Amino acid sequence: MNALDKAAGRVEEHGNFVDGAEVEAGTGEMIDVCNPATGVVIARIPNSGPADVDRAMKSARAAFEGREWGGMDIRARARLVNRMADAFEANLDALYRLETLNNGRPVNETRAQLARLPDFFRYFAGLALARRDSVIPVEGPYLNYTLRKPIGVVANCTPFNHPLMIMCKSLAAVLASGCTTVVKPSEYTPLTTLKLAEIFSEAGLPKGVFNVVLGLGPTTGKHLAEHPDINKLVLTGGTEAGRIAGAAAARVFAHQTMELGGKTPVMVFDDFDVDQAVNYAAFGAFIGAGQTCVCASRHIVQASVYDEFVEKLAAKAKSIRIGDPFDPATQLGPVISAKQRDRVLSYAGIGNGEGARLVAGGVAATVPGNEGGYFVEPTVFADVSATMRIFQEEVFGPFTSVTRFETEEEALRLANDSPFGLAAAVRTRDVARAHRVAGAVKAGIVWINDHHRLDPASPWGGVGDSGIGREFGTESFDDHFEVKSVMLGTADRRDFDWYRDTAGQGRLN
Repeated sequence: MNALDKAAGRVEEHGNFVDGAEVEAGTGEMIDVCNPATGVVIARIPNSGPADVDRAMKSARAAFEGREWGGMDIRARARLVNRMADAFEANLDALYRLETLNNGRPVNETRAQLARLPDFFRYFAGLALARRDSVIPVEGPYLNYTLRKPIGVVANCTPFNHPLMIMCKSLAAVLASGCTTVVKPSEYTPLTTLKLAEIFSEAGLPKGVFNVVLGLGPTTGKHLAEHPDINKLVLTGGTEAGRIAGAAAARVFAHQTMELGGKTPVMVFDDFDVDQAVNYAAFGAFIGAGQTCVCASRHIVQASVYDEFVEKLAAKAKSIRIGDPFDPATQLGPVISAKQRDRVLSYAGIGNGEGARLVAGGVAATVPGNEGGYFVEPTVFADVSATMRIFQEEVFGPFTSVTRFETEEEALRLANDSPFGLAAAVRTRDVARAHRVAGAVKAGIVWINDHHRLDPASPWGGVGDSGIGREFGTESFDDHFEVKSVMLGTADRRDFDWYRDTAGQGRLN
């Protein structure tokens, strides 16, 4: 058992967080939450039903329409959002340790990732202060301007792989725009979301602005997505889950932002240093145990450096230290569950059956002292063709493939041979080629000579089966408002009478 599991003593039971406090759910059905590094149960949460979701939605609606939050001045709200960033930062140590316990990412990863999140809130607080409505030049003696009003209640379904980071991408924009939210975190990783709701409440966030309902996707998530009072749905998850939730939300014409599946192609050209390309490949493929929609899962490598790249990537994968996530020396933690471990291993079997060449991993790993954990060795397949399932299907684990190409046109054809279009990457020192390929690849995000980089100012999202809408940037902020157009006639037209001389009127609209 992990030392923190022992320190926890008893298994805590949690309720939903509604109207500024933790409340008991009405269903009575509980779900075990495990530490994926040990398999030990660390908490139990409710599988919330329709009445629980409705209670949270009513709290969010009341806060949105109430004076304390809904009537708050923009500058006061921006100051409050900045205070939330400060509160987050003050609790960073507790949050990243809890996230490591709950989702198994090495402590160095969670510390580095969560340290970025306070700036998400500061960025959107800045947008709230800087926003301006438009004055639009129109024909004739008219003044036309726009007014933006917050859209209302945002339903947010978040995944297990980056619990706080992905939730905060939405939450920061929600708070800065004046909306309210009901969040359903993954049933695997609810603990840091609950903790942040408690921290923000204690820091002065009004009741009902940030609510949390706990439960399974097919039950609680479904109830939330189809609730008739949502104004916007934000979901990060699998493509099929997005189709189901999106169809439900469309029935009430809710705005939608969805980041769904991915199968990121990485095009490595022979003018790029192979050792550096391998280091980027390992980072892109194995950070977070490969459980990310932008995982570098398809390496498409030019023929002249292909063999060297495969050999060095295999050696790099075998050198990665697998271990207890709380050990600072650990470089790769477990996947989230036994089910996910078995899924990754099944794709190793599929790759072998398709005739690809396994050069690293493909088996479960055992960590002394953590024998119950869900560890998988970093896995690399070479000689992979575009027709193989391991080239086409998202694995969501420490698993990547390598495919050979000859020309730039072939690299792009292979990269674009996918229904997904979330992210792509290019490795080249040729500036013209870098921009040419970035423009031609089908993806919402492209990294040139880098991977996994994001910024709250840079729009994030995909095309095709990878989703719709954008998080981050002004694109995300603006999508939390309804735009009202106001038209004012400035001419003195007190004698206007359409029906006095209908035939002589020169303009209807």
